[in-house]
Parts: sequence; structure tokens; C-alpha cells
Amino acid sequence: MNRFWLAAAALLLTGCGVHPSGVIDAGDAPTGVAPGVTLYFVNAHNELEPDLRSTERLGSISEAMSLLLTGPGNSDLHTEIASNAPRQVVVTTTPEVIRLTVPLAIREVTPRGIDQIVCTALGVHVQSGGSRNTKVQVRFTLTTPESDKLRTCPVW
Repeated sequence: MNRFWLAAAALLLTGCGVHPSGVIDAGDAPTGVAPGVTLYFVNAHNELEPDLRSTERLGSISEAMSLLLTGPGNSDLHTEIASNAPRQVVVTTTPEVIRLTVPLAIREVTPRGIDQIVCTALGVHVQSGGSRNTKVQVRFTLTTPESDKLRTCPVW
């Protein structure tokens, strides 16, 4: 019996083999304040380009979608999303997927326009602390196989 207690004490004293370390500096902590939201528009070379909108806060994915659907304003960028679209996007999130129900038929948006929507949504999600591995599903008003695709931002 003494051997048992001696073995148990030795096991407890050895621990798991992890040694304590000192404080490790990982840089500045996030402040929680964002200068605005990054929207994605298309430049003259047909490439996605981030465009920071100074809103003095990050806002939600839904708010970012409303700003995106408003268009690029007075800039050299353009959008490939129909400009007459209503600005209300329904956003549903899970840890793996952001589902966006957009007020658009597939014919009202080009593939690059879909990328604009996906990158803008993921940008807000990641800036809010979400995972870069999250996928986006863009659901259109009319049934189409495009609504079933899980997408990522092509410029990341």
C-alpha cells in the first residue's frame, strides 16, 4: 500500500511536463473602434478593390450591405450590382456560414458583383472577430443553383 501512495505522490509531483513561462508580448490589443467599414467595388481593371467608408464604426453586415447597394458614390470605382435594387439584405449567421438573402435576381448581378457582396460581408465578419474560414451563401430572389454555393472572398 505504501508503494501505491509513493507512486501516486511521485505522479502528482511530476505534473504534466509543461513548465511555466514568462509574459509573452503579442502586440497591441484591439481597441474595438473602427474608422469605418470596408466595402468592395470594382476598379477600371475589373478587379475588386477595398473602399473604406468613414462611418466612425464598423457596424453590422446588414448595414454594410446597405452601403454596398448604395453604390460607390463619386469615385473611380464602379459596381456590378444593379443600382435600382432595394437596400434591405437579410443576414443569418452560424459559425460556419453567413447567409445573405439579397433583393436581387441572378440576372441583376455579375459574378464580380457577387464577389463584391461576399468580400464585404466577410470583411465585416472578420473585423468583428469572426473566422476567416466562414463561408458566404448569397441567396437570390428567384431559384437558381447559384444560391446554393458556399463562397469565399477571392482577393484574400
